[in-house]
Amino acid sequence: MTTPMTTRRPAAPRHPAGGAGTRPGGRAGTAPRRVLPAHVVFAERLLAVLSGERPVHWMLGHTVGEAYEQLVHLAPATPFRSSGPRPVLQRCHSRVPAEDTLEACATVTTGDRVRAMAFRLERGRDRRWRCAAVELDGLPNP
Repeated sequence: MTTPMTTRRPAAPRHPAGGAGTRPGGRAGTAPRRVLPAHVVFAERLLAVLSGERPVHWMLGHTVGEAYEQLVHLAPATPFRSSGPRPVLQRCHSRVPAEDTLEACATVTTGDRVRAMAFRLERGRDRRWRCAAVELDGLPNP
């Protein structure tokens, strides 16, 4: 009976500047991470809550003003829940009506339906974006 041998990787070659052969923004052999725009990140977060994938309180630190209350009223109906595959964010566009403010609209595919979602982001003094309002197609605002 033979004993399995463990294989060790050779040490990464040293970079002349003293690094271990890494590229900026990542480990050796990996591409730098792509940073998504704030409106796309928030569209995905809202989709996760409104499809029932995440609880509403997941948005607590990411909302200001009435937005959290709007989500509390909208989320129980799980308007983006699909009986098929997970809903998919198709497109998300934004515009800047004022400094530190973004207004965005997104289209979401749920099964064979295409739905619309609009939201407003405001950047606080700490420079973080937070959701300030949410509206969905065909649903009254609470």
